[in-house]
Amino acid sequence: MSAPQSRTIAAETVSARQGEEGGEAAPNDGVAGRAGVFCDERTAARAVELARPLLEQAVRTSLFGESGALHVVVMDPAALPGHAAFEDAILHEASFGDRERWDWDYARAARAKARLAWETGRDGVEVQRLAPHLLRRGDTRLEGGVWLDGIAVGVSGAHAWFDEALGGAVALLLRALAKEQAARVAGPYID
Repeated sequence: MSAPQSRTIAAETVSARQGEEGGEAAPNDGVAGRAGVFCDERTAARAVELARPLLEQAVRTSLFGESGALHVVVMDPAALPGHAAFEDAILHEASFGDRERWDWDYARAARAKARLAWETGRDGVEVQRLAPHLLRRGDTRLEGGVWLDGIAVGVSGAHAWFDEALGGAVALLLRALAKEQAARVAGPYID
């Protein structure tokens, strides 16, 4: 199996948002490039890395699907639809399996699933089955995008129910990592 390919989108850090005079950080207004304090590109990459054993097992096991491939897209919870472009709001992407052997564009599908969850604030399965009135031209009909407390993750390559489970694992790890970082902050405000 080839090593997973990943990409992290650069985002400003809290210190880069400091005013020119070193004043307080600008409020996060949901604009891309202003990743959350506890959920940035490094945290998203770490969540995917922690899930790597499960993701790699999914690629090797026919129970998850026969594609031998997975693509994961993690969105920036601090980048709000309507304030940030979709592409700019992607924190991290990773591919598992040999991309040369992919029989479909799993990256495109994972992005579409992540986008639907990010824009609607709902799991893809919920939109597809319970709220199809939210679908617009160009939206995916595929299930497997996950929404968890503002965290949107899209996974493609496995059966839809396992795409959802794998995305859920990444989202839960991301939330746990953010909580772990937040627990280390002393004082009533985030500097």
